[in-house]
This record gives sequence, structure tokens and C-alpha cells, in this order.
Amino acid sequence: MKHTPDERKQRRALNLFFSLVVFGIIWISILLAAAIVALLIYFGVYPYHEVTALETTGNAYSLMWLTVIVSLSIGSFAAFLTTKFSVDPIGKLVSHINRMALGDYSTRLEPTGRFSDTPAFRPVIESVNKLAEELQNTEMLRSDFINNFSHEFKTPIVSISGFTKLLKRGNLTEEQRREYLDIIEEESLRLSAMATNVLNMTKIENQTILTDTTKFNVSEQIRSAILLLDEKWDKKHIELSADFNEYTITGNEEMLKQVWINLLDNAVKFTPDFGEVRVDLTASDRHLTVSIANTGSTIPQEKLDRIWNKFYQADESHASAGNGIGLAIVKKVIELHGGTVGVTSENELTTFTVILPMGK
Repeated sequence: MKHTPDERKQRRALNLFFSLVVFGIIWISILLAAAIVALLIYFGVYPYHEVTALETTGNAYSLMWLTVIVSLSIGSFAAFLTTKFSVDPIGKLVSHINRMALGDYSTRLEPTGRFSDTPAFRPVIESVNKLAEELQNTEMLRSDFINNFSHEFKTPIVSISGFTKLLKRGNLTEEQRREYLDIIEEESLRLSAMATNVLNMTKIENQTILTDTTKFNVSEQIRSAILLLDEKWDKKHIELSADFNEYTITGNEEMLKQVWINLLDNAVKFTPDFGEVRVDLTASDRHLTVSIANTGSTIPQEKLDRIWNKFYQADESHASAGNGIGLAIVKKVIELHGGTVGVTSENELTTFTVILPMGK
């Protein structure tokens, strides 16, 4: 696993910090032991001529042993104090990680103590706090998704069950019978779409290598996706602009089809009645750029980065149908193809831009 320059810098800072701690303990022990020996000689406890004599005396031996004992004692005490203060932040770090492992994502590390606020430890504390924040956000989104998905899943089931009971009673006109069957069909398709989205997300998340790539006409594929959503366009009287040239790319045709359907369906969903959606394709020697823009409410800047997260819905009122998985699928598929996807939203115009390598 390759480390980023910042990660390598942090590792070097930690290594240097602990090296300096060990180096400091050694020199403190030596200097204090030397100072004690010098004082003993100065006050005549161990005469200087006996210590420096060519023939070793009993006093010189005892002074040598005393120096060793003093050095070890001072070194051990200094090591104990230094370890206590330097290891304490690590102990707190381990404690917070254990709390996160048990599901408490609200925990945060505070840089208390002299060593905790050093340049070596500060990035570690910031990284752990950022991890806890991301896990907390993901858990909140997951919880919201379960609640919303349960509600979304329950609604069509109740509708299907209710209209099925009405059909079983009989005594219905042909018009009522057809209306109820249309509702049952629509709700069944809605259930199927929700289940398919969840299964697709699970499948794509577990995929790290792009497979089943073919060369195909992406322009024709996008036109097919537009026709697939024809009923939704007509229902809202949306003006569609989709005039572009023919382009061929190499990729996973089925996955990219899901991308265009999700982006176009998203555009239709958030375009008001009698609004406008524009689809543009441009290409260079190496890249294909697909732009899908729709009129409607501007997405706040603070929500733009979050719309790619699983289960997140920019429309917090949930007035629009959806479960917050479509854009997460789009991002993952485009990344698998070695491309990028971005979004801008200003002046009541939201534009999703996909850039894909043309391939060989």
C-alpha cells in the first residue's frame, strides 16, 4: 500500500519525536550521573587522586558502581516520566478507537497535555476525529435510509394489497378494473426498481476491476435511455434538447446504461413542469464529455459534495421519489471506467458532467 506525501511526513515526524525522547533520556541520565560524581569528588567523598590513580582502589570501584546505579536509577525514572506523558495520548487514542468499534461515533479526541499538542501527534488526533465524524455521518445516513426505504417499500405493498382485495370482491366496472390493475402494475414496477437499485449498489461496491468491456455507440445508448423515460417527460411537459453526434467508446455497456438512466431520471425528477432538460455530448481524441443539465431549484453548495454519498437525498422533505442510491452508483461506475463525474448548481440550473476515456 502506497502512502501519500502527507502520510509519509507524519510517520517521519512520529519517528523523529520518539527518537528524540530516547536520545533525551540517555543524555539526561549521563549528565545527571556525571554531575553527582563531580560533586562527590569535589566534596572529597572520593579523593580525586584515588579516582585517577593508575592502580584501581576500592574507592574507585565503589565510585564506578555508584555511577552505574545512579545512571540506571535516573534513566529509569526519566523513562517512566517520559513514557507516562508520551504514552498517555496513545492510550486515549486506543480508548477512543475501541469506543468507535462499539458503535459510539460521537466520541472526539481533545489535544490535552504537552505531548498531545505536538506537530507529531496533532495530525493523528485530527485523522481520528475525521474518521469518527465520517462514520457518524454514514451511520446517520444508513439509519435514515432504513427508515425511508422501509416507508417507500411499505407504501406500494399496501397499495397492491388494497387494490387486490378490491379486485377480488368483484362488482367493478371495466374502467375501475383497468385502473386498479394499472396501479398494481405501477407499484410492482416501483418495488422492482428499488430492489434493483440496492442489488446494483451492492454488486458495484464489491467490484474493483472493470469487466465485460465492449466497444459500442454511446450516443445511441443515451438516446435509448431518453426514450425509456419518455412517459415521465411527457407527464411533466418537459422540453428536451438532445442533439449530438455519434460517438463510440469502450466500456461496460450495461453499467453505463444504468448511469445515463439514473442521471436522466434524476434530471426529470427535479425539473418542474414545463421545465427544460439539455443533453450534450462532446469528444476529444482521448475523452468523451457527457453533460446533462436541468432547470429547477438550485442545490445549496453545502449539499453538492454530499449528494454522491449512499442514502443521501438533497431533498430532505422526501417529496420526490427515490432512496439516495442512484448517484452513488453513478460515481462508482464512472470511477471504475477511469473517468470523473461532477456537478454544478447555480441560477436555477443544475448540470452533471461525466468525463470518460474514449478507450482503444
